[in-house]
Amino acid sequence: MADELRIDHRPELTRPILVAAFRGWNDGAQAASLAAGYLAKTWGAERFADVDPENFFDFQATRPHVSLEEGLSRRIDWPETAFYHARPEDRDVVLLLGIEPNLRWRTFTELVVGLARDLGIELLITLGALLADVPHTRPAPVTGSATDTELVERLGLSASRYEGPTGIVGVIHDLCGQSGIPSASLWAAVPHYVSLTPSPRGALALCERLGDVLGIQIEADELEEAARNYEEQVSEAVASDEETAAYVDELERRSDQLDDATELPSGDALAAELTRFLKQRDEEDGEDPAAREQ
Repeated sequence: MADELRIDHRPELTRPILVAAFRGWNDGAQAASLAAGYLAKTWGAERFADVDPENFFDFQATRPHVSLEEGLSRRIDWPETAFYHARPEDRDVVLLLGIEPNLRWRTFTELVVGLARDLGIELLITLGALLADVPHTRPAPVTGSATDTELVERLGLSASRYEGPTGIVGVIHDLCGQSGIPSASLWAAVPHYVSLTPSPRGALALCERLGDVLGIQIEADELEEAARNYEEQVSEAVASDEETAAYVDELERRSDQLDDATELPSGDALAAELTRFLKQRDEEDGEDPAAREQ
């Protein structure tokens, strides 16, 4: 197992927090992975470790990509789970950018949580995004949850009571609880009717909420500009279809009726919406939903 976790060097850390995001099941419209990648870029994060993908991915399901270097030589890019170190303010942040694995979830999770324990991580936060009935023209709702009562109160989160299918982030949080590492989860709701388009609005909302939780200012000018362009482009596409435009108008009306953040959908409600969506998609594709959990 030690060979599967490849550590180039161990950074010196002060009061470290680990922020993780995985592409795949937990990443509607790529908002979570986009947010984590933006943080790595903005903070100038330095890569220091990764997980060998060989024993955690079915390469027929999660295929490596071929890319060209200088238009000549070919390079194979394998599914990557990498750890980065940054120090945005007075404490260190470890960023975990990865893809939800296909195989050996318990072993994979033990690698992640084991490294977190070795690094002295004081808090692990996962970023997620799910498809929901929200309009693209409004700020993306973000909900946060944790299982530790003290953490819920200190960070202004909610206690999760969700029951149902889970992704790799759910398994990581479970092992964190067993290992005594405080953990929390932030989820952005993104429009299901533009699920194939990356959502900078969802990524922006996650970065802003993460900044609130960590008590730091996250520079987000680039994401804000991308969110404005996203809204304009999606609005233009929506306007070309009368039925979709009417549906978005109704979503906007419902969103505008929310007077304050306490009326936003709960984390459990958003997770239930994800379950509903995945079940519907599996039925349409003829896939057994139970197979997703194997």
